[in-house]
Amino acid sequence: MRVASVGVSKSCFLLSLAFGGLLLMLIPALQPQGPQADLPQPRPQSRPARGPSRQDGASAPSGVAPGLNGSSAGRSEPTKAEPRPQGGGDSKRSPDRGALLRGKGGEYFGSRSRDLLELKDIFIAVKTTKKYHKSRLELLIQTWVSKARDQTYIFTDGEDKELRVRTGVNLINTNCSAAHTRQALCCKMSVEYDKFIESQRKWFCHVDDDNYVILPSLLQMLSSYHHSQDVYLGRPSLDHPIEAAERIKSDGSESVRFWFATGGAGFCISRGLALKMSPWASLGNFISTAERIRLPDDCTIGYIIEALLEVALTHTHLFHSHLENLQKLPTATVLQQVTLSYGGFENRRNVVSVVGGFSLAEDPTRFKTVHCLLYPDVAWCPKLKPRHKS
Repeated sequence: MRVASVGVSKSCFLLSLAFGGLLLMLIPALQPQGPQADLPQPRPQSRPARGPSRQDGASAPSGVAPGLNGSSAGRSEPTKAEPRPQGGGDSKRSPDRGALLRGKGGEYFGSRSRDLLELKDIFIAVKTTKKYHKSRLELLIQTWVSKARDQTYIFTDGEDKELRVRTGVNLINTNCSAAHTRQALCCKMSVEYDKFIESQRKWFCHVDDDNYVILPSLLQMLSSYHHSQDVYLGRPSLDHPIEAAERIKSDGSESVRFWFATGGAGFCISRGLALKMSPWASLGNFISTAERIRLPDDCTIGYIIEALLEVALTHTHLFHSHLENLQKLPTATVLQQVTLSYGGFENRRNVVSVVGGFSLAEDPTRFKTVHCLLYPDVAWCPKLKPRHKS
């Protein structure tokens, strides 16, 4: 019995050793895994140096016409200042919109991802005043507005039920003053901005009542960007940034420099950027922001975007004001531009050089001629006689 008991004890001892060894092998597998090492994170993109954005990287502003100082109604020129070296003393700005696309008008457009854009995605605001409803607005409604009636919103300062009913245009009475003052201009721009935000459209484009908008070129240009990006497109009115005094503190002011696109030639803003402007532009804030720098509406747009949001204006040659020499625009490129204009009382001959079915006396602005070259099937356009073979 004693021998048997010793054998059983040895067997139990050996089994215990085997079981213990098995547990030692299983313990590492049963333990929870330790925390994983942190994965490498992408580096944040550094902000590009401030200054004018260039399509071609040139040191001078591309296509800027010195002395153009505002909209069609004679906006006063803001205080000029020499360019401020920024970004480590380098006033140049390399293209910061990714790959460059070449437009058919010889213009470069920057883009990271192109937008599938239709005309219905664009909100076109036309600023006018009631005294110009007949002399200016009727011409726009007859020409380019007729091709974008649902996308065009006309901001004025007086009710005109007859025009609204007869033409079917989106006529918005801003109830702003009809005076051509900084406050009145900013009042209208404030209403433009709010109406655009309400519209849910992808792009906000502002023009004056003496601009012809070439819709195919506008679509092509905006399609080269994406509406969710920070995009501010237009033509500067000066060949250098302007300087303004920010009235922030009661005991003084601070100087700020920035570029702005002249409203007299037109400009466009992406929805992504427009939404970021909201703290300084929405629900009447635009007017108080303009008072902060004591400058007109288009300058205030540039101030919000360039100085406050630090987004650079993308300079382009495709917008045109009546204050530049329009006759120098090559005839072959006229239909590739985005906006055109015409001279006022002081210079009626300042129009684009295009030849068509209308004489200069019949079409002093050349808007009808341009329209018929773009849309020859319009009923009132002169029909060109076919040439007979000799």
